[in-house]
Amino acid sequence: MDYQAILNVIEKELESFEDEGKVADYIPELAFVPSDKFGMHLHCIDGGDYSFGDSEEKFSIQSISKVFSLALAKKYGSKIWKRVDVEPSGDPFNSLTQLEKEKGIPRNPFINAGALVIADILVSCLDNPKKDLLDFVRLIAQDDDIHYDEKVASSEKKHGYRNIALVNYMKALGNINNDVDDILDFYFYQCSISMSCHQLAKAFMIFANEGRIMGTEEKAIKSNSTKRINAIMQTCGFYDEAGEFSFRVGLPGKSGVGGGIVAIHPHQYAVAVWSPLLNEKGNSEKGMRALEELTTLTGLSIF
Repeated sequence: MDYQAILNVIEKELESFEDEGKVADYIPELAFVPSDKFGMHLHCIDGGDYSFGDSEEKFSIQSISKVFSLALAKKYGSKIWKRVDVEPSGDPFNSLTQLEKEKGIPRNPFINAGALVIADILVSCLDNPKKDLLDFVRLIAQDDDIHYDEKVASSEKKHGYRNIALVNYMKALGNINNDVDDILDFYFYQCSISMSCHQLAKAFMIFANEGRIMGTEEKAIKSNSTKRINAIMQTCGFYDEAGEFSFRVGLPGKSGVGGGIVAIHPHQYAVAVWSPLLNEKGNSEKGMRALEELTTLTGLSIF
């Protein structure tokens, strides 16, 4: 498969793409990101790298980080699925309504409430959650040049009222064990991780390679955990637009309001795309279109 030729076609086809979305300005620091950024990187199981555009520029990965924290929780935590469900939400990612109906048990670990429970689990079982999460991401990406964006983390802390409400409500219902300030500090930093499409594609290869790190074949997470996480990405990775992504693209993946999307084809590749303009559901419309073109042109999806 000539992936570079296919990516070149995608770049050309989307040059005139009319994107009517908007940058996620409810986190003020993200509003400064130029809206015309566009990059894509595919890392293949045989070690090949293929890319175009702004694929080496770092951006705030936001909710993509929830996949990393879940993988770490599966590695060190216990009784996760008694505290977080695995069902699609059908509601916005920061909904409070669903928590009230379901007695403080979030629908899945990729909505904000679910990710806050995962953060609570990691605060309980790790000595230094922020350092340990960053070390884990650097390990699976085989790249030490991955950092937290302090400005984004600060911006999230100043404006994260909905997340503060979510974690306090779950605390009141008995599904949060630690101090809410410690959980929120870790969660806001988690979302502020800054990575490029290249780095994201390499890091996500563990989900395409049965939990093994590309290059070293070190087992970062169990194969069974990879299976579970891929399944949740397929059904819950795009807020309440997971069905649309599955229909159009046909790969497990995860989006973030920083405009990034990462998807994997098991035993084939991991691919990341970045375009900051978001549709009404909080996903990069241009990024979704690029990945739809990828699976159309290759003729390969998981279906």
